[in-house]
Amino acid sequence: SNYAIGFLLASSIMLSPLLAFACTSSAPFFGFMGVASALVFANLGAAYGTAKSGVGIMSMGVMHHEAVMKNIIPVVMAGVLGIYGLIVAVILIQAVSGDDYSDYNGYAHLASGLACGLSGLAAGMAIGIVGDAGVRANAQQEKLFVGMILILIFAEALGLYGLIVALILSQSTQTCTVSST
Repeated sequence: SNYAIGFLLASSIMLSPLLAFACTSSAPFFGFMGVASALVFANLGAAYGTAKSGVGIMSMGVMHHEAVMKNIIPVVMAGVLGIYGLIVAVILIQAVSGDDYSDYNGYAHLASGLACGLSGLAAGMAIGIVGDAGVRANAQQEKLFVGMILILIFAEALGLYGLIVALILSQSTQTCTVSST
C-alpha cells in the first residue's frame, strides 16, 4: 500500500512536465472567442425569439388587443437568453489575461462561450416558433395558454442548461509553463 502511494507520487512528479500546458500567445484568442460566442449567439437567439414571437403577438393583437399583455411572455423569455450570454461573457472576460493564460484555459473558455451561446440560439429559435404559434392559437382558444407556457418553459430550459455548463467550464483552469520561443 505504501509502495503504491510512493509509485503514484513518483510517477506524477515525473509526468508533470509532460502534462503542463503551454502559455502561447494564441491562448487569449480562444478565450476572447468564447466571450464573443457567448454574447453573439445568445443574442441571436434572443433576437430571433423576440422577433418571431412579436410578429405573432401583433398578428393576434389585431383581433384580440386585450390579450396582448397576457401573451407577452415569450418575448420576455427570449430576452432572458441574452442575459445568459451577457453573464457568461462578463465572467469569461475577467478570466482572460495575457501573462499566465494557458492553452487549456483558452480552450475551456471557448467551450464555455459556445455552450452558452449555441444553447441560447437553439432556445431562442424554439421560443420564437412556439411563441408565434402559441399566441395565435391562444387568441382563438384561451385554454391553450397553460400548454403554451409549459412548452416555453421547456424551451427556456435549453438555454439554462447551456448557462450551467458554461459556468462550470468557465471555472476550469490549468496553470501553464511559459514557452521559451
